[in-house]
Parts: sequence; C-alpha cells; structure tokens
Amino acid sequence: MAYGYEVTIMVDTHIKKIEELSVNAWPSYKIELYDKWLIRFSHQYTYRTNCVEQIGQSEIPIPEKISYCEQIYSDYNTPCNFKISPLIPQSFDDMLKSMGYEKKHITNIMTMSLNNYTPVSDTNVYVTIDHKITNNWITQLFKLNGTTNPTHLSIVPSMFKAIPKQTIAAGVMANGKMAASGLGILDRDDLGIYAIYTDSSKRRCGYARAICDTIISTGIRMGARYSYLHVVYGNEPAIRLYESLGFKYDYTYWFRSKNMLKGN
Repeated sequence: MAYGYEVTIMVDTHIKKIEELSVNAWPSYKIELYDKWLIRFSHQYTYRTNCVEQIGQSEIPIPEKISYCEQIYSDYNTPCNFKISPLIPQSFDDMLKSMGYEKKHITNIMTMSLNNYTPVSDTNVYVTIDHKITNNWITQLFKLNGTTNPTHLSIVPSMFKAIPKQTIAAGVMANGKMAASGLGILDRDDLGIYAIYTDSSKRRCGYARAICDTIISTGIRMGARYSYLHVVYGNEPAIRLYESLGFKYDYTYWFRSKNMLKGN
C-alpha cells in the first residue's frame, strides 16, 4: 500500500463521542457529505465550521479526496482546512504537512464528570438564563466578541438557531449591555460549554466563573452528567478558570490549513 493512500479512522469511543457532540453543537452554514468526510463552510467564521472532518472509513483514494476538497474551498475563495484529532492517524497529518498545509488553531478539550459538582458559592453576580437563543442574545454577543463582518452578521444567527439540541443562553448585563456571555448545549447527558466571552473592561470580576457555574448547575437540573469544552492552547487564564471549576485536560486537536484564495 502506498504511503498516505489510505486513512483508517482510529477507534476511541470517548473521543469519538465528544467529536460527534461538537459537530452537533456548532452547525455550519453549508455542509457536504463526501465519502465519509464532512466539508463544512461558514465564510470563515470559525475554524470548526470551515473545515473537513472525517467521520468514517474512506473508499475513494485519499489524494483524490484532498484534491476535491481543495477545489471546493478554492471555489469558495477560502483556505482549505482539515481538522486533526487523535482519531486521525499521524500519517495523514504528515501528508498534509508535506503538501504545504500549516498547523493552525491548536485547541484543548477539557472534560468533567458532574456527579459530584459543587456549585460556586462565593459570587454575587447575577446571570440571566434563556433556554432559547434569542436575536437579542446574538446581537449582544456580536458586540461582545467584536463581530462586525457583514456576512457573519447575516449568516451566523441562522447557525446558532440551527443547533438541534437544548440550549442554555447565559449573560451578565452591566450598564444596559452584555458584559459576559456563555452558551450551554445539552446533547444526551453531555453538556458542552461554548461562547464564553467577557468584556475587556470587566475581566477579573468573576463574570465568566459565574456564567460557567450557572450553565453547569442548570445543565445538571436538565439531566447532564458530564461536561466538556474547547479552549485554545495557551489561553492560560481560561484554562486556570476551567481547572478551578473541576475540568481536566482530555485531548488536543488542531487544523491543517492551506491558502486556496484565488490569485495567490
């Protein structure tokens, strides 16, 4: 068998489940299923919604599949990104590297059992909760995380509203605007924590901690037994916060990216 012409998806039921939960939690604007590969596209809003994810064993030769994906993203005039999790063999990552793909956006998954979770008791921060993702919450989130791209402002609300699972939209308001945000997504008995942002002028006020605690406590009442989250590698303040809540490092994933923009 020639090097790199077959990719066997590794079997790890724990990681496989978290990867599946993550796909459910964050739908793309467009998605194409191609021989067990998901080609995801959302006008570069996030890496995870603009990448190729492998969900099963390939039948088409891998070089042919890579070429096809590159053409798709070239037509979109965006970089071609492949998600590399521990389920993907090292040989595939090495192949992409040899083809000029750069390693981007390294991210850690952290997890926690909720069986013995102790709610935070040292906070007087009031956190608002809504079980629907409203237009107002999305608008406030965009102001908080600095989203100004007109295309993103147009398409991302539909992506949030396409989440097929129970949601917990949280926020802390200060002076009439959202000072911190968070989103819980309950899929079976797993609670994903997403969209944790804090206004730069309100950091070290305990807002993010209060939001995470409120989402977790609400999720437990809804039936959650486990929780997971994504945190960018090297974001030490966020990692320390999550560790203080009980989360522990689980595994790392990253993206291999190649510029497919026309004219470059």
